Parts: sequence; C-alpha cells; structure tokens
Amino acid sequence: MPILLFLIDTSASMNQRTDLGTSYLDIAKGAVELFLKLRARDPASRGDRYMLVTYDEPPYCIKAGWKENHATFMSELKNLQASGLTTLGQALRSSFDLLNLNRLISGIDNYGQGRNPFFLEPSILITITDGNKLTSTAGVQEELHLPLNSPLPGSELTKEPFRWDQRLFALVLRLPGLASTEPEQLGSVPTDESAITQMCEVTGGRSYCVRTQRMLNQCLESLVQKIQSGVVINFEKTGPDPLPVGEDGLMDSSRPGNSFAAQPWHSCHKLIYVRPNSKTGVPVGHWPIPESFWPDQNLPSLPPRTSHPVVRFSCVDCEPMVIDKLPFDKYELEPSPLTQYILERKSPHTCWQVFVTSSGKYNELGYPFGYLKASTTLTCVNLFVMPYNYPVLLPLLDDLFKVHKLKPNLKWRQAFDSYLKTLPPYYLLPLKKALRMMGAPNLISDNLDCGLSYSVISYLKKLSQQVVLVKTNKQKSFALRSAFPYSLV
Repeated sequence: MPILLFLIDTSASMNQRTDLGTSYLDIAKGAVELFLKLRARDPASRGDRYMLVTYDEPPYCIKAGWKENHATFMSELKNLQASGLTTLGQALRSSFDLLNLNRLISGIDNYGQGRNPFFLEPSILITITDGNKLTSTAGVQEELHLPLNSPLPGSELTKEPFRWDQRLFALVLRLPGLASTEPEQLGSVPTDESAITQMCEVTGGRSYCVRTQRMLNQCLESLVQKIQSGVVINFEKTGPDPLPVGEDGLMDSSRPGNSFAAQPWHSCHKLIYVRPNSKTGVPVGHWPIPESFWPDQNLPSLPPRTSHPVVRFSCVDCEPMVIDKLPFDKYELEPSPLTQYILERKSPHTCWQVFVTSSGKYNELGYPFGYLKASTTLTCVNLFVMPYNYPVLLPLLDDLFKVHKLKPNLKWRQAFDSYLKTLPPYYLLPLKKALRMMGAPNLISDNLDCGLSYSVISYLKKLSQQVVLVKTNKQKSFALRSAFPYSLV
C-alpha cells in the first residue's frame, strides 16, 4: 500500500501570482488534485494512503496523517493559506517522522537482524515549493538543514531521517509573473538549483524546475509513474574492472580495462523493484540483506545504520548457483549506468557476486549473499538474494540430498558446522525454514540465538511501547487542533 505524502510550502511568498493571475499556492493545490486524478487511472491506487503536511510549526503542520480519511485530506488541502516562513528543514523532518511513526511498532526495519526488502512501506514524498530562500525565526539560511533531534523514539538507530523505501521529489515552481513571448521549450524537465535538489537525490528521488503549466502537467505524469514498490540501495564496485568483452561476446584481454578510472557504473544509487505476490498481493521473500556489523551478545547497543545499505559487487565472472527447492529472492534493478554496462556485456550466463562490508565475522569484505545477473533475454538486470555464504552452503546441500540421501556422515556434519560459524545469527531462522521446506528439518537446533544482547532486545521492546504513546499524543493534539483551529492548543 503506497503512502503519498504531499508537503506544501505555505510560506508567505507562495501568495505571489503568475501571469495568469493565480497564486503559487493555488497552483500547488491544483497540482495535487490533478495528481490524484492521474493516479486514479491505475486500479492499484485503491490501496493508496494520502497525507498532507505544511510549513507550519509542528504539530500543526500535519493536516492529514495516519488516521484522517480522504475527505479530511481534500478539505484541509482546500483550506490551506500562505502566511508563514520557509521552514523547509523542519517541515521535512516532521514529514519523515510522520512516515516513520509506525515502523518500530510493526518491526519493519528489523534492526540488528538484517534488512528484508520484502518488509516495506513504499512512500513517495512530494513537496511543492517556490524555491525561495530558506527562512526561520533566526533569519535567512543558505543551506538546507534538517533538525538533528527528533521527538520520535528510536530515531537514533538510523543515521538519516528517511528510510530506504521513502523517496523525496520536489516540484519547484518558477512560473513567471509576466507572460513570456518566447516559444516554450519541449523535452525533459531539468532539475532545480535550489537547496532541495540534493536532499531529493540523496533519497533516490529528484527535483523538477517547473517554468510553465505544461511543464507542471508533464512532471505530474512522470511522478505518477514513480509510484513503484521498491527500496533504494547503494551499489559500489569492489576490486578491478572486468576484462572488456569483444564483439563476439568473448573476453578480450588485448583491450585495456580502465581499472583505475572512475566510471558512472562503479557507484549507483538506485531502486530495486519489490513486486507483490500475484496471489496474496503482498511481497514475499526469504533472505535478508546482511547488516554491516556482526551481532554480538556483548554489544550494549546497536550501531546506527545508514538508510540505504551499501552493497558491493565484484566484477569476477562466476557461475550462477541454484539448487532444487532451495528458495531464493529475485529483484529487478531500476535502469542505471550499472545495468546498462552489465547488459552491454551480453553475458546472461555469468554473474557478479555481492557483499556487505563487515557483515562476516572473519573477513572484512564479508561473504557473498547473492549476485547480480543479466536476464536471459538481456532486457534487465536482477539481484538474486541467497543464503549468506551460499557458495559453501549449496554444494553441501547438494551432497546431503544426492550423495548422503539425508543421512549425513561425520565429515559432512563437521563441514556444515564450520559453515554455520560463518553465518550471522539472524540467518539461522530463515535457513531452518528453508531446510524444513526442502525436507531436512533437523539440521539446525531449535534453540536459536538471534545474536543480540538482552539490553538491546529490551530497548527495542521499550521503544515500541514509547512509540505507541507518542502516536496517541499526536492524535490527541490533532483532535484538539481540529476542534479549536484558532486557539493556541
């Protein structure tokens, strides 16, 4: 169920008028209404949740949140007025805090236990602003700063205020006050040069510099297409470049590989699409993306994680490994310089292994947890997520079923125990489930240890209870604000 949060600039400068006589705020309201109409064409929009936030001081900035229905959203949108300061940083923080309110209760972020792409709450945050100087009660600000302190319990567990399934897009209105005599430029809409652009790009979104009504409509059409179920990942190359591929599709060692020159495909910050299951309508998966630390029962607290995991890929061609009945997860990558480079190599029968640095106990790079591979038809690139250190596990399981017929000898058991020692503890439960599905339910003990200390487990439970209280208080303050909109409540 996608969440669509509209953050509307209600600073006084939004009262400025275009050559058509309409104010920027009126254009913003019209843009939201048109977006809803465009989105309604898709049957999937029936599951959408809409939220509305403004530049007012918190908590009054939240006009429609988790509890408000669509009628309240439309009523609040219609009644917006432009009168305040351009407090973009605070408004963005309030927006992300609102989106993150339920995550600790649902356990969707799974802190310390691996990141599950199939546990997600895809959110698109669309801000409509005039891109004017950022202002606050302290004066004019040259740079965009989000408040570091959040009232949301557990916010320190992630370094950034957003999460990997939340992307920010900005429509920056630059419509002239006087009619232009120059013909309108057609083509793609450029990004804006204001402070919001970098923040958009960091989340995996982008900004649009809107100079005409036609441009605005074009942007809204584009934004409707951006509503995709997925999570953003940082893909980073590790090790040397691969040998170039010749025209015949074979490696050409005579051509230089340019190993040391930085290329756009070496580092890509892109979405992986997480498709819902055709039968249940929700994503299904088996394996996490590993944490960038080894869980230890002596750790008094969890190290804060980055919003987007850094997944390193090695350009050494490997054979894609799968065995019968062992589940794996497959995610298509959003088109990027990396996908283009892999597809141009025309090698659909080889793959590149992926790693998360510091995920293993015994080596810095960690062990492979999957691979990148071009589809057989060379139309897209997929990330296959497997059990951790799968190149060791899969041959062991193959022997277990084909050689030992589910009655392993001592040597096999010793090799399997050695493998388990390389496995982050949070992989034990999904591996046990997978082995049960394969018909080998007793290879792993029932007394599973998640690897977290008692103090960390207790803290996470306490945070969940605190979030329930914060949520209740926010709902009370909203109810009071609705009852007494002009009071100081």
